[in-house]
Amino acid sequence: MAAIDFKVIRQDGRARLGSLATAHGTIETPIFMPVGTQATVKAMTPEELTGIGAQIILANTYHLYIRPGHELIRRLGGLHRFMHWDRPILTDSGGFQVFSLNELSRITEEGVKFQSHLDGSYHVITPEGAVAIQEALGSDIAMCFDECTPYPATREYARNSLERTTRWACRCRAAQQRHDQALFGIVQGGMYRDLREQSAAELREIGFDGYALGGLSVGEEKELMYEVMEYAAPFLPDDQPRYVMGIGAPEDLVEAVWHGFDMFDCVMPTRNARNGMLFTSFGRVNIKGAAYAEDSGPVDPECDCYVCRNFSRAYLRHLYRCGEILASRLNTYHNLHYYLALMGQIRQAVAAGRFAEFRREFYSKRQGVQSFDGA
Repeated sequence: MAAIDFKVIRQDGRARLGSLATAHGTIETPIFMPVGTQATVKAMTPEELTGIGAQIILANTYHLYIRPGHELIRRLGGLHRFMHWDRPILTDSGGFQVFSLNELSRITEEGVKFQSHLDGSYHVITPEGAVAIQEALGSDIAMCFDECTPYPATREYARNSLERTTRWACRCRAAQQRHDQALFGIVQGGMYRDLREQSAAELREIGFDGYALGGLSVGEEKELMYEVMEYAAPFLPDDQPRYVMGIGAPEDLVEAVWHGFDMFDCVMPTRNARNGMLFTSFGRVNIKGAAYAEDSGPVDPECDCYVCRNFSRAYLRHLYRCGEILASRLNTYHNLHYYLALMGQIRQAVAAGRFAEFRREFYSKRQGVQSFDGA
C-alpha cells in the first residue's frame, strides 16, 4: 500500500486542485504548510493551527537532530505525539540548513560534516542518516538529502551539485525502511533549464512519491524564480504532488499555483509577524509605523480572523512597541490565517474554473506588488 495517495480533481489552466491522502489525514491542495522548525509553529498552539485551517505542517530534520535528538523523539512516541499534532507532517532533510550554515559545514561525497550552531560540536549527516532521522521522527512525508545549489552558481557548479543530489537520492531511496512514510525527491540544477530537466529526469528514473523544486528563493530575482517554475513544472509527473520549497510571499504562492505546483512552505508569515510585518488583502502593513498610533481599524477590513475581529491597529502597535509576548501571538495568528485563507480562496477559484480572474483581482488589490500577467 502506498504511503500517500494523490489525485488531481480539477485543472484550470496549469493550476491544479487536488487531494493528498496520508496516514494522518487527507490534505486539500494547493496548500501552504506552516513551518514548525523545532516541533512547534512559533507562538501557536496545535488547536489554534487547526482552528485556522492548517492541514499539514513542516518540521526541521537538522534542528530536531541537534536538539532534542531524533532517538528521544522516537522513544516518546514519534513527532506527532511529541508535539500533540494529529494531522500530517512533512520533514525536510536538513540540506537547506547545511547550505545556510555553510561557514560551519563541509560537503563531501559521503555527506556533510558540520558544526552545531549551538555548541560547536562536530556531526556528519549522510543521505542514509537523513532518512533514518526522518523515519525516527515518523513524519508522513520525508525529503531526500540534497545539495542546495546557491545563487549565483556557474553551470559547472550547478551540474556537479545536481549530479551529487541524484547520487544522494539513490542512496536515500535504497535506505528507506518505513513504507508508511512517503519520500520526495528534490530537483536541483540552479537557474539552468537543461540542468533542471536533467535533474527531474534522473529523479523520475529512481522513482519517488512526489517531487520538489529546491534551490529557489536563495537570492535570485522574482522574475527568474517564476521562470524556473514555469519551465520546470512540465518536467514533473502530472499524477504526483509538486512542491516548491521555501517560497512564501503571497504573490509567490499565487504564481506557483499558476504554474502548476501544489505544496509550499516558508517561515515568512511567522518570522515577519515577530518583526511587526503583517500580510493583508491589500498588501503589507508594518505595524510599527507611527501612522497606526491612533488607528482604531482592524489590520485588514476584509479579514474575519480573531485578531481583526477584536483588536485595532493601534493596540497591535502598542503591544509590539512594548515588547509584549502577545504581539508575537496575535501577529502570527493573523499572518497564518491570512495565508491559509488565501490558499482556500485559490482552491475555490480553481474549482470554479476562474483562477485567471482571481489572479488578476489579487494583484489589482495589492499595493506596491508587481503583477506578472506576462509570465
